[in-house]
Amino acid sequence: MMEIEGEIRTRHREPGNVAAALRPDNLSSMHTVPEGEVVICTIRGTSIRSVIASVDDYLMNLAVAEELCGYTSI
Repeated sequence: MMEIEGEIRTRHREPGNVAAALRPDNLSSMHTVPEGEVVICTIRGTSIRSVIASVDDYLMNLAVAEELCGYTSI
């Protein structure tokens, strides 16, 4: 069985808030943490289709989280 692992790193003004907003939507194969100015999401899977679907879902959630956290920043 093939094991697929990847990482998405994105820079944000409020990385802790963005990561916290994303965490509830993480699947068991995903792990999201803030590190400095960056949010890191690690995605693992055994099927390329499920990994692609997880990445797509994460990126949609990331866009929403970034927008919402922008409204709450001072």
